[in-house]
Amino acid sequence: MHVDATRSGKDAPAVAADAGVTFVMPVLNERAYLERATRTVLDQDVDGRPVELVLALGPSTDGTTELARQLAAADPRIVLVDNPAADIPVGLNLAIRAGHHPTIVRVDAHSELTPGYTRRALATLDRVRAANVGGIMRADGRTPFQRAVARAYNSPIGLGGGAYHSGGDEGPAESAYLGVMRRAVLEEVGMFDESIRRGEDWELNLRIRNAGYRVWFDPELAVTYWPRESWTRLVRQFFATGTWRGELVRRYGRRNSLRYFAPPVLVVLTTHDAVLAVLQLTGVVTGWVSLVASVLYLPLAAYAALVIAVAAGSGGGTGWRDKLWTLAVLPTMHLAWGAGFIRGVLRGAKDTVDTSRLGTRNTPLP
Repeated sequence: MHVDATRSGKDAPAVAADAGVTFVMPVLNERAYLERATRTVLDQDVDGRPVELVLALGPSTDGTTELARQLAAADPRIVLVDNPAADIPVGLNLAIRAGHHPTIVRVDAHSELTPGYTRRALATLDRVRAANVGGIMRADGRTPFQRAVARAYNSPIGLGGGAYHSGGDEGPAESAYLGVMRRAVLEEVGMFDESIRRGEDWELNLRIRNAGYRVWFDPELAVTYWPRESWTRLVRQFFATGTWRGELVRRYGRRNSLRYFAPPVLVVLTTHDAVLAVLQLTGVVTGWVSLVASVLYLPLAAYAALVIAVAAGSGGGTGWRDKLWTLAVLPTMHLAWGAGFIRGVLRGAKDTVDTSRLGTRNTPLP
């Protein structure tokens, strides 16, 4: 496909054809995932360019730091920096500053790069002269619950239909999943905002676009993502993420996409219908008032039908446990995120953290 890279935005600085690549990965309580994630990074074919992987180590409690030290001792391409604050944007900035190369590839311990990912991303950066390039997050799972979460991630219904979840045509994008970025542009716009604990990638890409550069989506790029493994961790993750999105709405208003407002509307509608049902059952609301108010059950009924249709569909896991968990996972994600969003808009995110990353015990992957 021929892409006209001049149609929007200015060109990011070019780099030498043999310039090296710095991978950056913030890490906290990821012992079950870290070795496999680092292997998919260090196995990337980058046509002989120098490579380094900088791990920003938070104060893990599950043996992650000890494993990271073992990996670094076995491979000089792995560099370790301490991230005592444990915040992702702080860790990313520490890792970027510790690196030496002009192209930065953000990676995640819960993700695995597909073969050829980096080489394709570098070629796309050169071809379209973008400041940041990202592709598709392909969620996957190994248990019925995790497969159900992955199914929700991959569905347009689950996370709102963003291109990096559901795919689409190559072209300019609002944001990029993880991202392959030019260091010069990152330094120009001020790196990651360390006051934002979730949604830091969206906010960074907003500043990149405001500076006139292109953020680019390439559907040929794919990263495997392993979601949270338990219902409580999923709730904590999505509540924190929604809270920070509410904070970003406070800061940036309508520059946030309208799709972010759907989950809080669902929370309000669910609360309204629950209260209405109690009032009707206790006889407080009766007659024509009850009849008119009952119209507001229809949107929630339509949502329930949609969730059932997605759960019964053929995508993702096909076992009955997968389908039952999908019935629970979709509304869990939407309601937890929406409740967090309302809290963030009303009170701000303040010191909200994603506690699903703290004090975890993960089952090692095969």
